[in-house]
Amino acid sequence: MIVRKLQDAEKTDRKIVSEGWDSTRLCLKNDNMGFSFHITTIFRDAELPLHYQNHLESVYCISGEGSIEDLATGEIHPIEPGVIYLLDKHDKHILRATQEMKMACVFNPPLNGKEVHDATGAYPLEAEEVGGN
Repeated sequence: MIVRKLQDAEKTDRKIVSEGWDSTRLCLKNDNMGFSFHITTIFRDAELPLHYQNHLESVYCISGEGSIEDLATGEIHPIEPGVIYLLDKHDKHILRATQEMKMACVFNPPLNGKEVHDATGAYPLEAEEVGGN
C-alpha cells in the first residue's frame, strides 16, 4: 500500500514548477500502478498550447475557472469545478485560466516525474525519475 499526503509531496522533488503551472506528482511510473496522478495548478491568465502526443490524459477541475479549446474543431469548452475533460485522441488544445485552477490529472502511460512540456506542448515518453516518497 502506498499512502502520500499532498502537502508533504509539495515539499519534495515531486513538485514541478514551470511557466504557467505547477504540478505535484502523487503517483508515478515507479509506483507500478500503470498510470500517474497529479494535482496541477494552472496559474491565473495562463494560456498553454498543449499536445500530449505520447500520453492520454484525463483532467478534473477541483477549483477555479477557464476554458479548453479543441484546435481540431475550434470548439471552446468552459472549465469550472466539477468538469472533466478527456484527451482520448492526443488532442491538440489550448488550456486557458481566467482564475487559478486546481486540477486532478491522470496520465497513461505514467510519467516518471521530471517531465515538463517540450516545444510542441508534449511530455517526452521517458524522462528522469523523481526520487523518494
